[in-house]
Amino acid sequence: MRTLYTWVGIAAVVLFSSAGDVLLSRAMKKIGDVGQLRRQIGIFGVVGRILTSPVFFSGLACMALAFFSLLLALSWADVSLVAPASASLTFVTSAIAAKFLLHENVDRRRWLAALLACAGVALLAR
Repeated sequence: MRTLYTWVGIAAVVLFSSAGDVLLSRAMKKIGDVGQLRRQIGIFGVVGRILTSPVFFSGLACMALAFFSLLLALSWADVSLVAPASASLTFVTSAIAAKFLLHENVDRRRWLAALLACAGVALLAR
């Protein structure tokens, strides 16, 4: 039963972390180039734009949920399994989300890296 809890915890970390990454990326792309904005409206204007973005806060909430899911998973299993599994699977889901949700160019090299990450998780799980 503990193994099931561990993998559910890892899945929650992956889901919330990837969702947080996508939401934060979307928010920051909508806000614009921070360096250019800072020159135009100043640092407080940039901070104001960020703090008035509901998408930013949704991404922040997802990242917080990912952190607390990580804590739960670490209470059930060793860090030598939880950390690499959650990090590598998050890499895979983030690449998928970048391709299909953010319409970013994900080249063959990144897909190969994602495949190798999955293989590494499979080795860890045994």
